[in-house]
Amino acid sequence: DATGDRIDFDRISDFLELTAFFAIDCIALVSDIANQAIIGAAEDSADLDEEIRRGVEEIVSGAVLRVEERRIALDTAYPFELDNGGDSLTYVPAQPSVGQTAYILSLVLSNLRAFSPILDGSGVHPDEGEVRTLRQYFQYFATAALAAEIGGHAWSFGFPRPDGSGFIVKLNEIWQFLGDGRVEAQPGAPTHPKDDQVDVFAARPYPDQLPGFLIAAAQVATGMNAKDKSLRGHLAAFKGRWFARQPVTEFAPYMIVPFARDRDSFIDDVRVMGNVLHRLRVPRRVAEAEELVAADVTVEGYDQLAEAAQWIVDYRANAEGAA
Repeated sequence: DATGDRIDFDRISDFLELTAFFAIDCIALVSDIANQAIIGAAEDSADLDEEIRRGVEEIVSGAVLRVEERRIALDTAYPFELDNGGDSLTYVPAQPSVGQTAYILSLVLSNLRAFSPILDGSGVHPDEGEVRTLRQYFQYFATAALAAEIGGHAWSFGFPRPDGSGFIVKLNEIWQFLGDGRVEAQPGAPTHPKDDQVDVFAARPYPDQLPGFLIAAAQVATGMNAKDKSLRGHLAAFKGRWFARQPVTEFAPYMIVPFARDRDSFIDDVRVMGNVLHRLRVPRRVAEAEELVAADVTVEGYDQLAEAAQWIVDYRANAEGAA
C-alpha cells in the first residue's frame, strides 16, 4: 500500500498507529514508514534509488498529514500524539476513555486479515472468538454513537440483542416509548426475523408524544460490502412489514462502520448509504454519549463499553511488542 500509482495513506497511517499501540514504549518512529517503503520499492522496482527519490518523502509527509487530520477530527477521542515535530507517534492512554476505545476497536477491526496485511501473521491478530467479541462491542459503540448523533435515546436492535429479547417484543418496547405507529407483523412478513437489517434505532421524541421528531435507523457493518447493506431502499419495506399503523415520521438511514474512508470514497458512500458514521466520527460521538447517560437517557449497551475498554488494555498487554 506504500508504493505504486495510488498510495493508501489511511493504511500507512494505520500501520504507524498499530506500531505505536503494540510497542513496549508506546512509540512508533515515522522513519518506520520510510523503511517499509524502501522494502516495498526494492520488491517492486528495478531502480531503487529513483523509487526512493520519487516516493518516500511523499509517503512520509502524506501519512503524517493524515494522522494530524485524524487528531483534529477526533480531539480527545484520538488516542495518539505526534511528537518531536512529527518524527514519532505515541500511544497515550494507559486506560483509554470510551471514545479512545472506540477508535482502537475500529482500528483493529479495519485491519483484520480480510481487509489488510498489517496484523496478518504478526502474532497479534485476534482469533475467531475475539473477532466475534469485537464486532459485538462495536455494535454497542455504534448504538452510543447514534444516540449522540441524534441527541436522544438509542436501542441496540441488532441480533443478538443485549437483553435477549425477540424481534417483535423489542420493536414493541421501542414503539411503546415512541408512540408513532402500532407494531404488528403483516401478512407475508418473514416468519423468523432477526433484526430485518436494522441494528440500531435512535430517536429524540417530544414530550407532546406527537410524530415528527428525529429518528434514525442504522445498519452496522464490520465486514465486506457495506454498500450492499444500505437501508436507504429498505426502510419502506420495514415499516410495511412490521406495523399495522405505520409511523408517519420519516426514518433517517444511517450506516455505521469502523473503517477510515478517504474523502472521495466517502462522498459516494453517502450517496449510496445515507448518513455515514465511520472511524473519524464514531469515537467523538461515543465520547459525547457520556452526557446523555448521565442525564438518564436510554443508551442500550452502554454498560458494555467499560468492558470493551478493559479488553483493549488486556489485548495490548498480552501482545505488547509483538507487532
